[in-house]
Amino acid sequence: MKAIASCLASIIGEENAVCLWENLEPSQQQRIQQAIASENPPSCIVYPHTQEQLAAVIAVADSHNWRVLPCGGGSKLNWGGLAKGVDVVVSTERINQLIEHAVGDLTVTVEAGMKFSQLQAILAKSQQFLALDPAKPKLATIGGIVATADTGSLRQRYGGVRDQLLGISFVRADGQIAKAGGRVVKNVAGYDLMKLFTGSCGTLGVISQVTFRVYPIQAASTMVVLTGAAEAVSQAANTLRGSALTPTQADLLSTQLVSGLGLGKGLGLITRFQSIVESVKEQSNRLLEVGEKLGLEGAIYTGEDEADLWQRLQQRMHLEPTKSEITCKIGVLPTAAVEILTQVEVGLIHMSSGLGLLHFTSKERVLAVRDRLQKYSGFLTILDAPAAVKKEVDVWGDVGNGLYLMGGIKQQFDGKGILSPGRFVGGI
Repeated sequence: MKAIASCLASIIGEENAVCLWENLEPSQQQRIQQAIASENPPSCIVYPHTQEQLAAVIAVADSHNWRVLPCGGGSKLNWGGLAKGVDVVVSTERINQLIEHAVGDLTVTVEAGMKFSQLQAILAKSQQFLALDPAKPKLATIGGIVATADTGSLRQRYGGVRDQLLGISFVRADGQIAKAGGRVVKNVAGYDLMKLFTGSCGTLGVISQVTFRVYPIQAASTMVVLTGAAEAVSQAANTLRGSALTPTQADLLSTQLVSGLGLGKGLGLITRFQSIVESVKEQSNRLLEVGEKLGLEGAIYTGEDEADLWQRLQQRMHLEPTKSEITCKIGVLPTAAVEILTQVEVGLIHMSSGLGLLHFTSKERVLAVRDRLQKYSGFLTILDAPAAVKKEVDVWGDVGNGLYLMGGIKQQFDGKGILSPGRFVGGI
């Protein structure tokens, strides 16, 4: 084990760039152990400082057939399947520089290890922002967000990670640096390659640099909350989907989540409008009128109250899981979202996409809801759960006839299977 660390240290040649397993903080060891299938830990964590150092590390791993688990800050390292037989963890969190912010073109290029919160602070100086709201925004890195396709509720207005990604650089499994896309909005070269890497969990290559489109910060923001009977909330969501209103976020909430946030009783529809002041007021009032006609309780949150509510909602959905809690990502027909929420304790589903997060305390409930979702042509993927649960339950579920194709893509990109082995669908 120390031989691997010594070899990698000689390549990078920088102090503290390689950390032996026994020297890691207990919390860091625990996070990694939750992400791997074997009881044998990796030899070390490597922290390259440049894209070239990262490429050199991967090239050596390839030549020795060392299995690599790539990560950023590690906040989502335990999402997905358990990695198998990992020899070394490679973190990109020190490859974290701003490459270019083209304010007039509304694009930004950064290295993969930059923290999401740091990037938003940079963009805010120019009254711009990246239209994503990932889990644990203070810890999440840009590369990790792309690798896990972690979008959040802003997909209602702006789409997912794939819709905002303009360019990508990555290190191949053989250590070569490759690129796709560009730095301008109209450039679509390599579009399919960027889609492949979004949500690939580090199984095809190690993301080193990305280019995103960004958006102007809106002048005003207001949140409207409707709560009440399931049928009425469903009707309100249907009305909103078919209306001319343009929310930036719109989520359906389970009963326990509504009560836990002190929003009222029953299911909830939480909607955010962001635009000029007059538009925000008009749209908020129209949605309140819809709720009143359906017998729903309505409330408007602005300023600090709005920010506080959104923060509490995010914290509840992305709490550090307990030893028994299981966090799942689901997809379902939007029209069936309310029915699913009536069957779970804690859940949030995006109103228009049907994607969402559910929390469970038993694997039996997970399997029951997965079966229910499949009847609606939906899916359920386990994101975060105790390792024992992931060993007993297929994390990804049935992927139909796509496994053969995905296996072929994996073979083309990583024929030796050294990158995040076992973490993706079907043990890829």
